[in-house]
Amino acid sequence: MNFLKSIAIIPARFDSTRFPGKPLAIIAEKPMIQHVYERACRAGRVDQVIVASDDQRILDTVQSFGGSARLTASSHRSGTDRVAEVAAQCDAEIIVNVQGDEPLIAPQSLDAVIEPFYSDPELMISTLSSSGSSPEELQNPNVVKVVVDKDGFALYFSRSPIPSFHSASRLGQVQTFYKHIGLYGYRKKFLEQLPTLKESFLERAEGLEQLRFLENGYRIKVVNTAYESLAVDTPQDLERINHLIKERSWQPNLSL
Repeated sequence: MNFLKSIAIIPARFDSTRFPGKPLAIIAEKPMIQHVYERACRAGRVDQVIVASDDQRILDTVQSFGGSARLTASSHRSGTDRVAEVAAQCDAEIIVNVQGDEPLIAPQSLDAVIEPFYSDPELMISTLSSSGSSPEELQNPNVVKVVVDKDGFALYFSRSPIPSFHSASRLGQVQTFYKHIGLYGYRKKFLEQLPTLKESFLERAEGLEQLRFLENGYRIKVVNTAYESLAVDTPQDLERINHLIKERSWQPNLSL
């Protein structure tokens, strides 16, 4: 098996409409970005972790705990664009885009998103999913759903319920569906092409960047895991995660 140098890049913005300064919010006596960074460093297949930010306060914080950080342009429209800027300066074949608002991220999830590149030299993008069965989550537009083909490649992502389970809904049964987990692995050569991909119709319709990749003909491998995403979107989410850590009631769980 050939060695593939892999780097995890964590895009982090200070300005956020719902939660300004979120990366520096304190969780269990550490800034959130430090929790994400340290967990990413524990992934077995990751050779280096870098925080990418346009805010000097975040860079100073990362450097204060011994982490690596790069200053990026403030004009990026997405975290992926920010990741691509830093990736262009790195000597690595695989880039993992790690969300900076998941302080309890399982290190194994990074390994899971890297693994498909070893068996498929033509693969450009991979991501994760987890199984869901809650009718509330299926209907929730904030929970992104994904459907895949027989080989595990994404057919479509949506905020709407997919599949729709028409007959099952009439019977009042709960069916399994797949929830998308927003952790991505990219081959560096794909990120080099990213600026040439124009915003697509489906991307605008759903508000999901990955649909631009599908519309441009790129395959996305989806690895289903038992990992559950716990993101911090609001101050209330921060309180919840602090409580979970304090009560030691949260344990990372990932089976492949």
